[in-house]
Amino acid sequence: MHAPSDHRDSADFSPDSRLAWVRLVLALAIGSIGSVGLWSVVVSIPVVQAEFAATRGAVSLAFTLTMLGFGLGGVATGRITDRFGIVAAIALSISILGVAYVLAGLSTTLWQFNAVYALIGLGTSATFAPLMAEVSHWFERYRGLAVTIVASGNYIAGTIWPPLITFGIQSVGWRTTHIATGIFCAVTMTLLLLVLRARIGGAKLRNHDNAPPPRVDLALSTNTLTSLLCIASVACCVAMAMPQVHIVAYCGDLGYGPVHGAEMLSLMMAFGIVSRIGSGYLADKIGGIRTLLIGSVAQGFALLFYLFFDSLSSLYIISAMFGLFQGGIVPSYAIIVRESMPAREAATRVGIVILASVVGMSFGGWVSGVIFDATGSYGAAFINGLAWNALNITIMVGLLLRAQSRLALA
Repeated sequence: MHAPSDHRDSADFSPDSRLAWVRLVLALAIGSIGSVGLWSVVVSIPVVQAEFAATRGAVSLAFTLTMLGFGLGGVATGRITDRFGIVAAIALSISILGVAYVLAGLSTTLWQFNAVYALIGLGTSATFAPLMAEVSHWFERYRGLAVTIVASGNYIAGTIWPPLITFGIQSVGWRTTHIATGIFCAVTMTLLLLVLRARIGGAKLRNHDNAPPPRVDLALSTNTLTSLLCIASVACCVAMAMPQVHIVAYCGDLGYGPVHGAEMLSLMMAFGIVSRIGSGYLADKIGGIRTLLIGSVAQGFALLFYLFFDSLSSLYIISAMFGLFQGGIVPSYAIIVRESMPAREAATRVGIVILASVVGMSFGGWVSGVIFDATGSYGAAFINGLAWNALNITIMVGLLLRAQSRLALA
């Protein structure tokens, strides 16, 4: 008697099975490696600036283009995932990521380096929104937990990659480091993808074909709900960007120095991992809308604390709290999409909402700096973040009340 083939395993696949958890581990590994694009640019800015004798603003454009490629790429690779499967989307990202890193290492001008980082952002994109949507099809009982686990890949990358890139730059230079990073990512991600493909049963298998149907009825069209979630996503991420983007500068202004600010940022990321996984567990118990609402309210309280406490010890504590409160917010959007929209378009819709979050983070980081320039302090910037956070809470409360009223009428 022959053992069942991988294809047969995928045909007999059931949500929450052992095979689903195997897939989740592979997806997390792919996401943790592929998210290098979100962090390598931050570490590389000083040395690239020195080599090209450029201004800090000119080199920082690479980060802006990375986020732009990441956001727009999430929509494109999400669409590819919905039509052809996650394997096709990840394969495309691997190709772009590998080539782009090599090209970055070969850049002879700053504009080439900046432009290539837009491609790196595109190559990174399939490792976040499409992966979250895809994983949501593999689980029913533990869907929230699974989605937030795979979403933690970019935080894990933020923990692992910066010191590795820094070591590489100090040892062999930024050019060789970029080329080596591209080759490493291409090889390791391809091997992991081949194993994942075997566990799925084929490159074109679309896991949403047999995915469980939506379980939350909001009586809203998918376009209307997507628009509301995009507005909410922009709002929460404008608030989220204030501490994440400016905590280092804020510590410098207070006289504590940038080192303490960098440590606070790392603390946020570390507690963000805990928050993401914990919010997934909570979402499985109470649903995505309630989980996001709790995270948004808690994030507002943390921002409020920044207004009233600015001693060094209190800033460490508040930064840890902020990371613990906000880490699960963005993945909760993916859970809401999967709970309330058809599975066949989940990856595209999640990609659109994540694009909105990128817009919110970019705008939030920029407008906080503008407010600081106009007022001479970050107090008004924190208040601005609180106002945007209130908009997010308002939308989530509205969706929750609508869901409860629909449930009462059922």
